[in-house]
Amino acid sequence: MSWASWTTAGVYTGRGGVLTVEAGVLTGDLTVHTTYIDGEARVAVQYSGASDWFTMSGSPVPCGSEEESRDLHDAVVAAVRAGAGATVPTLPHLSG
Repeated sequence: MSWASWTTAGVYTGRGGVLTVEAGVLTGDLTVHTTYIDGEARVAVQYSGASDWFTMSGSPVPCGSEEESRDLHDAVVAAVRAGAGATVPTLPHLSG
């Protein structure tokens, strides 16, 4: 079993926020967390400093390696900053 995780706090959403499975759209100061476990990346967000995590829409996604999951985490952070009802992006090298 291989796994890794990354967390980025203090990510302010762009206009339109982030779409989550459990709570709909979240806006404001969020923490983004990506966990990679055996070929799959799971992405969750929470209001920074809160205890509840919410699954970001589009998660989980297939992911071939720890390195790809890090790239995905960086892309997710960028998507959250862009807002517009952000969902987990598809990286070109992960889609084919």
